[in-house]
Amino acid sequence: MIPSHTLPRVLHGAVGRPLTLEQHEEAFAMAERPGTLLEQLEASGLTGRGGAAFPTFRKVQLIRSQRHHTKFVVVNAMEGEPAAHKDQTLLSANPHLVLDGAEFLASMIGAKNIAICVARDNPTVVNHVGRAIHERTRRSLRGPKLELHTPPWRYVAGEESALIHWLDDNKSLPQYRPQKPHILRIGHSPALVDNAETCAHVGLIGRYGADWFRGLGTHDSPGSTLVSLSGAVDRPTVLEVPLGTSLRSILEAGGADPDPQALLTGGYGGAWLSGVHLDAPFTNQALGPLGGTVGAGILVVLPKSGCGLVETQRIAKWMANESARQCGPCAFGLPALADDLAQLTHGSHDPQAVFVRLVERCGVIEGRGACRHPDGVTRLVKSALNVFAEDIERHMRGAPCTGSRSSQHYVQVPNLEREEELVWE
Repeated sequence: MIPSHTLPRVLHGAVGRPLTLEQHEEAFAMAERPGTLLEQLEASGLTGRGGAAFPTFRKVQLIRSQRHHTKFVVVNAMEGEPAAHKDQTLLSANPHLVLDGAEFLASMIGAKNIAICVARDNPTVVNHVGRAIHERTRRSLRGPKLELHTPPWRYVAGEESALIHWLDDNKSLPQYRPQKPHILRIGHSPALVDNAETCAHVGLIGRYGADWFRGLGTHDSPGSTLVSLSGAVDRPTVLEVPLGTSLRSILEAGGADPDPQALLTGGYGGAWLSGVHLDAPFTNQALGPLGGTVGAGILVVLPKSGCGLVETQRIAKWMANESARQCGPCAFGLPALADDLAQLTHGSHDPQAVFVRLVERCGVIEGRGACRHPDGVTRLVKSALNVFAEDIERHMRGAPCTGSRSSQHYVQVPNLEREEELVWE
């Protein structure tokens, strides 16, 4: 067996132009691995890198057990999080690694069709993936059919059930799924959905095996992961780090503020984590009890000069605008949450009543949406109420922090569109 440290990881060759198919196969030469691909995937312990961290082997097993002539593998490279850049980085470095993983997944479940989904608003990545698919189809007509799809970019359009809905009938609307795992279908055909980074890891496990994959990370969180780092940093960047790396080490590697007030972990539907926890390992097992999450691999650094309440209100307002508005919690609850935060941030004649109402709204909204979108927003808001408790108290006394009066923001939040411009098809 080849020592694990000598084999390339996900971002190998991530410089300049994307690797061609020939360059990819030279850089990622096949190594001898024991057992079947399915056995190696199970032994690897790989979990999804899109946010939910669901075991990839269990998803494969579920779709594999379905007795259907037609099955789909769907590569979700929509990257709806404005603070996330890992799919773009990965597909701009080596789209063939992602396609390797998709083909391995297709072979395990017996799928004849692979749909690669990239938001049409990112033409550079669309072009990279299109060229990679063309290279493969030109080389051989065998294997599953590869098709590039370009849905419109929106936050909820990247939610896996909304993506399947769009592939099925061109509507980016989440589907009601009270429990997971739940089999998603294109027509009557079951579909396996994994994000681009997860597929890339599957591609490498297929080449090098489970022991190689477990050469990095921890026992419970094996392997490496991509981290989109932004906020109070020298420049936004994407890092590949072993799971279990300390937050402090990630910030240092990314040129971030070494003594931040807080970190936004997991993305817009994630949670704030106090800056006192920088020695915590970057795993869900370690961050969860502290109130944080790995989520979609996003870290936004908030310096002590920033205002966490203002940043949370900006995110909540944008998330309310990005909802599908197909159920009450999204249509009415999220805008009301954003409004409460605005009153708390910018002044209210009765801040205590606003605070109480804000807490009550979180309890009412949580768990009642057609999808998990409102749950993510309430999780974010509740974490802010905890981590920024002292700032909130000052705001309520009419003495807001200096950060609330600054025009500088640290969380990347796109400009809001007018509601009449929203397009869901």
